[in-house]
Amino acid sequence: MSNADGGASPIDDVDEGSGSASHVEHRQAEGSHDPVDISAQARQRRRIAQLEEKLVALESGRAVKERQSNYYVAQGRAIRRVVILFDSIEDLVAENDRRYDAEEDVETTIDEDRLQVGYIMFTHTLRWFHKKATELEYEEYAQMLKMVDFRDVINRLGFAELFVQLRQGADAARGDNTSKLKALVSEWVNREFKPDPLVDPDDKHSRGFSNDAVKAGIRDRTDGYIVTDLSFPAFVYEKYMAKPDDLEEGLFKGKILLQAYKAVFTSPSSAKDVEGDGDGADIIQNNRRAHKSFNAHKVKKHVAQIIKMVKVTPRSIAYIICQVRFALSSVTSWRSVDGDFDYIQFWRTIVDFFERPPGREAQRRVDRLLEWWTRKVFGRSRRDDISQTAKDNMSVNALARQRAARDDAAFDSP
Repeated sequence: MSNADGGASPIDDVDEGSGSASHVEHRQAEGSHDPVDISAQARQRRRIAQLEEKLVALESGRAVKERQSNYYVAQGRAIRRVVILFDSIEDLVAENDRRYDAEEDVETTIDEDRLQVGYIMFTHTLRWFHKKATELEYEEYAQMLKMVDFRDVINRLGFAELFVQLRQGADAARGDNTSKLKALVSEWVNREFKPDPLVDPDDKHSRGFSNDAVKAGIRDRTDGYIVTDLSFPAFVYEKYMAKPDDLEEGLFKGKILLQAYKAVFTSPSSAKDVEGDGDGADIIQNNRRAHKSFNAHKVKKHVAQIIKMVKVTPRSIAYIICQVRFALSSVTSWRSVDGDFDYIQFWRTIVDFFERPPGREAQRRVDRLLEWWTRKVFGRSRRDDISQTAKDNMSVNALARQRAARDDAAFDSP
């Protein structure tokens, strides 16, 4: 219907408007099935799935990294004990690389030789390190070694974090041993010397020069004597006595020293048995049997087992001597210098005694001393000392021969 002006009626407008609104609603309903919208939703779902996968990968990678970090920290616990007590791992690697590029006839200092021996021991103790260091192409590695700042080389090679983790484990192990020996050494001193009053296992202030029994173990027992790293403490000597005309006799055979070594490297309980000569006390074999025990209970490994140590080494002895000397002192926190006593130089002096003997005869004495230490700490099986002739004449083999002979005689008889 039209009005007088020929325009559309209001009713027509309303109906038309209602029709348009209904048409829009219909199109919106159809729009929910629009291929473009469906594609966008699918992309969003895929994106969410990808993010979830990345999150899982990140969490997995974090877990792997934590396990790797824990592994390196655990591996580092051997470094202070058997490789270097004060020098850094970076110094060992730098010295080895310097020698690699140096001319063959270049002279080296005692300190440089000591670092190089340390690097060799480091790679023998942590055998995976050499492989990791040689994974790069030689050209890339050689180019980095030409850089002035070696620590920058370490960072670019990706070793910085590794060294931090190794150092963390090394320092933690030294701290653990310091804490352990603080109580054990006082117990041994009290039992051996019976001082009055007894040495307090929890208070280091009662040690050092304030205690006569402890004082005897850290000085030359002369009033007014300045204690420096140039004097060997009495505790490193057998029966705590040195012969002025033969200072090598009994050196590094002190009872408390041996007890401390066994407490750290085998177990505190094994430190109770130091009087014998190690005969029949095969620590390595005994622990192998323990791990194969029928009850299948997990047996805790000692330090020597963890680092696959089967012989006592010079640097491990030097480490223990420094630890015992610190335990006997009244100093409460670990430090490299204690008054006039320089632990760094003291450690080097002990290492050089073993690693730099003046001649062949001195080397033989060092070898015998290390054999004595290995026998004392790890024990030995006397079977290896028996000759083949002696074995043949023992009852088991003799019986076997007698039975065979009788059998042969019976066979040959008519």
